[in-house]
Amino acid sequence: MSSLKFKHVSYLWDEAEAEKLKHDEVGLLIYRSNILGADLRLTNYGGGNTSCKALAADPLSGKETEVMWIKGSGGDIGTLKRSGLAALYTDRLHQLKNIYRGIEHEDEMVELFNHCIYDLDSKAPSIDTPLHGLLPFKHIDHLHPDAAIAIAAAKDGKKITAELFNNSIGWVDWQRPGFDLGLKLEECLKNNPGIRGIMLGSHGLFTWGDTAYECYVNTLEVVEKCAEYIEENVKKNGVVFGGARIQSPDENTRRSQAAKIAPVLRGLCSSERSMIGHFTDDERVLDFINSNDLDRLAPLGTSCPDHFLRTKISPLLLNLAPDANLDDKDELKALLEPLFEEYRKMYAAYYESCKHPNSPAMRDPNPVIILYPGVGMFSFSKDKQTARVAAEFYTNAINVMRGAEAISEYTSLPRQEAFNIEYWLLEEAKLQRMPKAKPLSGKIALVTGSAGGIGKAIARKFALEGAVVVLNDLDQSRLADAGNQFLKEFGKDSYTTVQLNVTLDEDIKNAFKQASLAFGGVDIIVNCAGLSISKPIEEHTDKDWDLLYDVLVKGQFKVTQEAVNILRKQNRGGDILNIVSKNALVSGPNNAGYGSAKAAQLHLSRLNAAELGADKIRVNVVNPDAVIADSKIWEGAWAEGRAKAYGITVAELPAFYAKRTLLNETILPEDIANACFAFVGGLLNKSTGNVLNVDGGVAMAFVR
Repeated sequence: MSSLKFKHVSYLWDEAEAEKLKHDEVGLLIYRSNILGADLRLTNYGGGNTSCKALAADPLSGKETEVMWIKGSGGDIGTLKRSGLAALYTDRLHQLKNIYRGIEHEDEMVELFNHCIYDLDSKAPSIDTPLHGLLPFKHIDHLHPDAAIAIAAAKDGKKITAELFNNSIGWVDWQRPGFDLGLKLEECLKNNPGIRGIMLGSHGLFTWGDTAYECYVNTLEVVEKCAEYIEENVKKNGVVFGGARIQSPDENTRRSQAAKIAPVLRGLCSSERSMIGHFTDDERVLDFINSNDLDRLAPLGTSCPDHFLRTKISPLLLNLAPDANLDDKDELKALLEPLFEEYRKMYAAYYESCKHPNSPAMRDPNPVIILYPGVGMFSFSKDKQTARVAAEFYTNAINVMRGAEAISEYTSLPRQEAFNIEYWLLEEAKLQRMPKAKPLSGKIALVTGSAGGIGKAIARKFALEGAVVVLNDLDQSRLADAGNQFLKEFGKDSYTTVQLNVTLDEDIKNAFKQASLAFGGVDIIVNCAGLSISKPIEEHTDKDWDLLYDVLVKGQFKVTQEAVNILRKQNRGGDILNIVSKNALVSGPNNAGYGSAKAAQLHLSRLNAAELGADKIRVNVVNPDAVIADSKIWEGAWAEGRAKAYGITVAELPAFYAKRTLLNETILPEDIANACFAFVGGLLNKSTGNVLNVDGGVAMAFVR
């Protein structure tokens, strides 16, 4: 098989890798799943399911019996491992037919899957288990390819499927996944022997094979044929989505507009809980949001249940021109607030009209997907990964609408069916089983100077507690190293990086712009960037003095000033933490420039706290002392200057600083990070204007 055979999907099968697994059917299932999941044109993150059936020894009888291995509940085939599989006796799954009481008792079957478990350590079986278990094939793929769903969601999709595949692909009308749908698939195969797959109306595709490879190729061939058919019709029609209604401005303008509006949108979306945002101006998104058909198609919502669960009933459309003036936050809020209120009322009406007596309580009525014609798409959710995946799913939905409109007419799920999926008691149970949110979940932190020392420790602590962080530094090499460390420890959705010199206005504005584009805004700002110069007064130069005050005092002021602009747009309050120093309170030799700058930082913090309290913006100070570990400050002349001032060697400094404290403790970057978390972790939300010393106890630094 050659990759040249496929233009619309990726052929990723590696014979050498597969050869290593030739005696391991489960290993081949995982391999096949991973390469299918690597191509988002075949299925989206967390979407679809794969399985294999093979003989295994029964642990009680020792006799060989057929076992089905299938992706467990909540997994993702692209990252699937053995630990993510459920393993069930195939014959026991079939025996469930003997006790099935009908579709009105559908949900009770899920608990009965547990009586079919072969491997007691396996993942919980998903709702798709009977869809695979009641079909006889050794290897089965159930995927959500955009091209296939476009046909499945077309008004006459059943007819198109039959003609396109010459009746070699069966059809089952839309039905919520579950045991009854598994019976429908079994019946479809019985009535159409010899078919190579089944299209599920508005939902997705089932394909199969006797081997992992045959199943894989069958899947690719079916999806390729669907995609070719759609593209032929797109070319024949000449336009998609009725042609362009408006034109987008250039990329820089789009991103500038997105950065300006994102914090306002985030604030409005966060009326019930703090949300993290994602922005994309992908070409496919722009084609849709700039089109003549946007107003007709967007309110219809999506068809595939996987799309719908992550993107909500429909998106919110903004009635703003791409080049609208977004600089006045009050005017902008006045324009947007009625749109959000209307959306919330629409969602509440949808809930009320569709709910059942036992439906869970209505969830957050705010939109997940927001479309700004000419500019791009925003998505907001509880964390960055969920927001990003929601955007990916809505992009998949756009692809589906594009294809369905090219070949016929797009149809979405009926509102009641959509509600039955969204508020399904099994889905609610899954939500209730999710781990409790961490203290900083939904929070965005920008820590200046966060590529090393205290700044990196603070950023890492915040990430551990659930925040997303904007890593930044003047030193590009250190910044790249910090980014790699966060990628390895926390993953790509936990952080973004931007170069930042706190003495440059354009750098400061760009850092907050990137925070808004990456995450939707900012909640926690830590002014940590700094430097130290220790000299006798007669040796201090104007350059030394200006540099200290530009970085420490003016830098803190300018970063705070820009931060307040974002925080006020969000209207959700926030935290500003200033990392100052014991030297703000204690006089010492050879320290006129640094010490006085630190004192200015401290009093500036008090002034800001007094001014910003009405905005629910808390301003607090952490005063470290002698934090030597991983500190760039201590690599150069500062350490030599302090050692000289105290009449000791540089090597003796750590012990000297520890011994002079009341607790006789060495202060580490992590100690400062813990103090910062104490301020922002939720227990001190009614505290502002405070100073917390983290110095091991220096009596002269006591705040009087």
